[in-house]
Amino acid sequence: MAPGVELGFAAAAEGPGGAWRLHSTYFPSKVGGRPAWLGEAGLPGPAALRCGRCQQPCAFLLQLYAPLPGRPDAFHRTLFVFACRSPACYRLAGPCGPFRVFRNQLPRRNDTYPEEPPPEEPPPGPAPAPPRRLGSGAALCRVCGCLGPRCCGRCRRAAYCGPEHQALDWRRGHRRACGQHAAGEYEILIEPEEPEFPADSTDNEQGAEDTPKDAKEQEELGAAGTADEAFQSLDEETLEAMAKHETEEEKIFRMFKKQVAAEPEQIIRYCRGGEGPLWVSGENRPEEKDIPNCVCGAKRIFEFQIMPQLLNHLQVDSLGESIDWGTLVVYTCAESCSGGSEYLEEFIWKQDYSMGCTL
Repeated sequence: MAPGVELGFAAAAEGPGGAWRLHSTYFPSKVGGRPAWLGEAGLPGPAALRCGRCQQPCAFLLQLYAPLPGRPDAFHRTLFVFACRSPACYRLAGPCGPFRVFRNQLPRRNDTYPEEPPPEEPPPGPAPAPPRRLGSGAALCRVCGCLGPRCCGRCRRAAYCGPEHQALDWRRGHRRACGQHAAGEYEILIEPEEPEFPADSTDNEQGAEDTPKDAKEQEELGAAGTADEAFQSLDEETLEAMAKHETEEEKIFRMFKKQVAAEPEQIIRYCRGGEGPLWVSGENRPEEKDIPNCVCGAKRIFEFQIMPQLLNHLQVDSLGESIDWGTLVVYTCAESCSGGSEYLEEFIWKQDYSMGCTL
């Protein structure tokens, strides 16, 4: 049986409970802030996190905790997405470009986490701050959370992965106060997508009175009849052109909007190995040959997609102006190879809206 689609929603991480879930529960799914690295070994360095177009360091976008049931070597598994800040790098659709995706996984018994899961409720006391160092003592960059061998020459406390992020943090306020980096963070809450027609739904019984929904349907049918009369007045060539255009592009976008309308706040659609992505356009879809195999030789399969609604939650200061996408589709190794303790890069495809189609 194919797995169903799960939806992710952004929830503000407010109060001690929210901060505790983001910074102390080991395995958060979240947007913004710094990455909560899964394993501490084999972290991607600054060179691996540079934009594929402008070569500037990418910023942390989100992470998704996605363990694989029945896989002892992937008992813990997280996917990390990074994005470039430069709007110019978003003008082209297609593979990777201004994005980087990494996967890391650990068995249940490992050197970093206890075998028992963390408690569901936060302990008493103040909310924890984002970690500045790994358990090994290695400092983390204040901006992106990567290894930070460079430090502020004034306070000697703020760490950075390189001069670009040090200069960025200086412009964003570190020059005024060597305080905590104030980046917006959101939890990602996962829920199953409800079917369009629930199994327990039944047709109206004979003799039942019309409901408001029935009246609305009658009104829509009447409007459809008026539209049919208008169509009859059009010549055959125009009708064929309209039908062709609807089939090739507008129908796809209409279906996208219809699917999203049921849960308009969704920022993630997850369905590894099941239903494919929900495309916003018939254009610029990757073919099988466009999706490279994993370094282990296995094919990559669709795992999740990032929806355009996420843009509503991003701070302009953290990612830049005029950044846009129709959807971001992430493909990962079908075998989810472990690669030891390394962070393995996966594949992401950016699809834009077609001309004339916007939400």
